[in-house]
Amino acid sequence: MKEEILEKSLKLFLKYGTREMSNQKLVEWLGISTKTIYKYFTNKEGLLEEVLHLYHNQQYEMLESLPKEQNAACHFFEVWQIAIETEYKINLLFYQDLHHYYPELEKKVEGVIGQKFEQHFLSIIHRGIEQGAFRQDILPEVVLRSILALHRVAVRTEPFKHFHLSATDLLLNTTATFIRGLCTVDGMKALDEHIRTLRLSSGVVNASI
Repeated sequence: MKEEILEKSLKLFLKYGTREMSNQKLVEWLGISTKTIYKYFTNKEGLLEEVLHLYHNQQYEMLESLPKEQNAACHFFEVWQIAIETEYKINLLFYQDLHHYYPELEKKVEGVIGQKFEQHFLSIIHRGIEQGAFRQDILPEVVLRSILALHRVAVRTEPFKHFHLSATDLLLNTTATFIRGLCTVDGMKALDEHIRTLRLSSGVVNASI
């Protein structure tokens, strides 16, 4: 029952934000009693904390499922493809509510999961340098901070929504352009071929790449 509550609550929070989902609305939409909620969770914040961990764990499992033997530039691109395709569908209120009403919880969860994700991303960047797909002169930690900032602005703020882009168009015109700047000639060739395949499969014909 607890896992079912978490899964359903995650969908509701991502669709409507956290403020909109009062305890009363949650129990109504979940089809359970308030007593059942409090059997598993101390309060709404306790529920939200476990929901956030579930969300990030699901994201991490998707990253782990990517083929690690592929070119590192393509691998890194696919990491951010998953991130954008997943997060672009989420109501911006989810991020705004979390940051405004639960800032300490947001920091707490990011503190727990952030290091695991960062180590995963950094391992791909280092492999790309060793493999010759990424340039030797880049600073992995700085690169990672930069792409994280770009990603958050692209999918978690209002300005990019006004362009009415598909997730693929957003990916190709933001993150993909940044990743190409990290590449060697060989890395860029592999990545461009990877992107061409994506464009053909998704029907994207007008992109910057």
